[in-house]
Amino acid sequence: MTQANSTAKLYTPRLLSLSAQLAAFPLIGDFQKTAEVRSRTCGSTITLGINLDAGGRITKIGMLVSACAIGQSSAAVLAMAAEGRSAHDFAQAHGDIEQWLSGEGAPPEWPGFDALEPALPHPGRHGALMLPWQAVMQAFSNETRQA
Repeated sequence: MTQANSTAKLYTPRLLSLSAQLAAFPLIGDFQKTAEVRSRTCGSTITLGINLDAGGRITKIGMLVSACAIGQSSAAVLAMAAEGRSAHDFAQAHGDIEQWLSGEGAPPEWPGFDALEPALPHPGRHGALMLPWQAVMQAFSNETRQA
């Protein structure tokens, strides 16, 4: 397989179109919980904010993403299904993604995640794929800010 064919299979039209969905989740206004994470492998960064209801479920999510198409698409997949989800839901998905990337499990049952499956045979992209999931887990664990 040539590099061009490998790249073409990784960057599918569906995967690339996901990054445009991030515009629906701007990091504008005050958020109860925030996190900023940086990938040690590629230098990508995500700043993420969430607001929670009384039951600890996301009511609003915003992101500022400086990442490759894989990181952007992963962030969009996470954000598009974030509302109404709890820290437990994200912890489950995070663990499932780690197992899947290590070849020891199926892809997570997260809406739209199948668009990211072309990244599996590209270990150099795994860090970017995990970045938004790490950011949301960190945000949940950070102290709640008072508005």
